[in-house]
Amino acid sequence: MCRSIVVLRGEEPPTAAEVEAASRQYVRKVAGARVPSKQNEEVFERAVEEVARATARLLEQWVTPKGARPPAMPKSRVVARAKAGL
Repeated sequence: MCRSIVVLRGEEPPTAAEVEAASRQYVRKVAGARVPSKQNEEVFERAVEEVARATARLLEQWVTPKGARPPAMPKSRVVARAKAGL
């Protein structure tokens, strides 16, 4: 997994900004480009939107088994939120 993508599942639901940032990092990693060329900008942004929707859907539908405690918010996410001023 890309080290800069933070785990979004935790005590608090992720913000739209956190989902979008993780989706953008994933698409950057898969595409092998930090910034897409003008030719690829539209397809890049469309991919970010699609991954964000799929990520939000996954997190909304994820079920924690009975008896299992929900995961604590990972430290990386706490640090990322602090850096973003959230």
